[in-house]
This record gives sequence, structure tokens and C-alpha cells, in this order.
Amino acid sequence: MPIKIPDQLPAHDVLVREGVSVMDERTALRQDIRPLQIGLLNLMPNKIRTEAQFARLLGATPLQVELTLVRIGNHKARNTPEDHLISFYQTWEEVRHRRFDGFIITGAPIELLPFEDVTYWDELRRILDWTTTNVHSPFFICWGAMAAAWHFHRIPKHALEKKAFGVFRHRNNRPASPYLSGFSDDFSIPVSRWTEVRKADIPAASNLDVLMESDVTGPCLLAEPTGNRLYIFNHIEYDSTSLKEEYDRDVAAGTPIAVPHNYYPDDDPARPPLNRWRSHAHLLLGNWINQVYQTTPYDLDAVGKG
Repeated sequence: MPIKIPDQLPAHDVLVREGVSVMDERTALRQDIRPLQIGLLNLMPNKIRTEAQFARLLGATPLQVELTLVRIGNHKARNTPEDHLISFYQTWEEVRHRRFDGFIITGAPIELLPFEDVTYWDELRRILDWTTTNVHSPFFICWGAMAAAWHFHRIPKHALEKKAFGVFRHRNNRPASPYLSGFSDDFSIPVSRWTEVRKADIPAASNLDVLMESDVTGPCLLAEPTGNRLYIFNHIEYDSTSLKEEYDRDVAAGTPIAVPHNYYPDDDPARPPLNRWRSHAHLLLGNWINQVYQTTPYDLDAVGKG
């Protein structure tokens, strides 16, 4: 089933070129089904690229998905044109009256800041609390996952001596989990962060289950039955060239950075990188959407009321 996004959104043409089915308003109204309402709170600096990354994965699922783009109201984006934000985004204040089947909160390149020093921390705390009453299943990504883990469970983040940067092997701890249906026993996921969450800090009483982890970069995906929450500390949504763009940016700026681990063939940045995670990215987002579909109320107004 196609994903429903505005025709003028830059991601629209990207997805059409890639063969992802995209639906217009008239076609959506002809179908006698309720589309899943998915919100995306986009905290990444390159919002246009991030929109396409998530729309690509959500659009590959067999269910009709209507994507709502959301932004922090009091934060000025420096890397996305203001007219793009005005045309395609709503502030959280503008959507807080709504209920969503799923709601994604992305990462942000502010990991080394204490949470309380983030300029929009107070609003984000209100959004996290709001997900407990207005969202059937929240999905927190990278820094967004660390922020949610701290907010809900006081799990700290720890600064790393050097950046965890590259494509790392991960272990499937729960093959029977519906979120990992079809996953290999081990698989690769992109990692790009200066901080980590440690397994030893996860409270036993939190009921958080570590579904994926790496011997090198630690816990990756946590599932929490309370609120149907998922937390992933790595960037499984990344494009093939996302790590390359980060590496090239740091090299050009003179920032000390290692060649991304297990990313370029023979660790040679002159060669095109290999995407070793695409299939598992589609599996994870598809499994999440399927779980949302199987468990969310048909009456959207009933979300958060039981």
C-alpha cells in the first residue's frame, strides 16, 4: 500500500524515482480503510533528507500510511529553508490535540549537551509525556531514544572517548519478537554518535527488553510493553551515503575523524560505500507498522484510553 505525503514534498519525487508507491489525496479517499496516522518529529538538521529516509521505509509497508511532519515550535532550523517548514510541517502545538497510531522522534546532533541544556528540552519533555496519552506506539531514534530513556527511566548517556562511527555487527537477542520477524541472527547497522547507553544502567524494574545489541557499541534496540515504546540508539534509517557525507564534512572542516568502520570497501574512502543494512531497515520499520496495525484501536479517538 502506498504512503500518503504531499505531492510537492521533495521526498515525493525521490520515492517515485525509487519505485516506492506514493498516493495522492483523491486515491486515498476512494479506499474504504482507515490509514495509519504516523507522526514524525524531525529533529535532524537536514530535515529534507530525513523525511525521505523515513518515508521510504514507511512507504514500503503493505498498509496505507499517512505521514504528518512535526517540528519543535520554538526552535529555529539552520539547515532547512523556512518556506519548506512552513509548507510541510506543523508545530507540535498545532497537532497536540490529535491522536496518532505511531509517532517517531528522530535523533539530533546534540549528544554531548546535558539534556537540560538543550534549548527545546522543556517542550520535548512535554511531547514525551504527550506520547503516553495520544500515541499508540512511539518510536525513538538515536538521541531521541536517549532523551526518552532519560525522561522515562533516568537512564544516563555517557560520553565516548572517540566517536562510534561506522557500520557495526549486531546480535538478535529475541528472534521471537514480532519486531524482529525475519531478522538474521546477526546483521549490520550504521552507528554515528559520541555517547552511549549502557546495559548495566537499564533498571530491572523498567521492563525494558534489549532486542538488539553489539559487542562493540552496546545496546541498540529496546522494547517496552508500557506504551508500546521502541528505542533504537543507532541510525538504521540512514541512506547509503549518510556516513560518507558526515565523514567528508568532518574532513573538510579539519575535524579529527576516523574512516567509518566496515563502511567503505577495504576502508578506502575513494571507493563507493556498501549498504549492508537496507533490508533490515525495511524489516524493522515494516514489523513496527504491522504491530501498530494489529494492536491500535480502529477508532483513533480511543488511542491512549485503555
